[in-house]
Amino acid sequence: MKKLSVLLLLTLSSIAAFAQENSGNGMANEFYKSGRIYVVITTITVIFVGLAIYLFSIDRRLKKIEKSN
Repeated sequence: MKKLSVLLLLTLSSIAAFAQENSGNGMANEFYKSGRIYVVITTITVIFVGLAIYLFSIDRRLKKIEKSN
């Protein structure tokens, strides 16, 4: 039953994705035309890299604390 419900959920989500395919991507097209898409991609990349560095530093601190106890 669980596999069936997961399959149904995935099928419905893919149908919803295809339904949105025909809608215009006005904002994305405007970003491409004006060249701002690179600014958006760079900003998102910087945020993800910052989060990754932060998480790795927390992991190192926790390992040090676990070793000391």
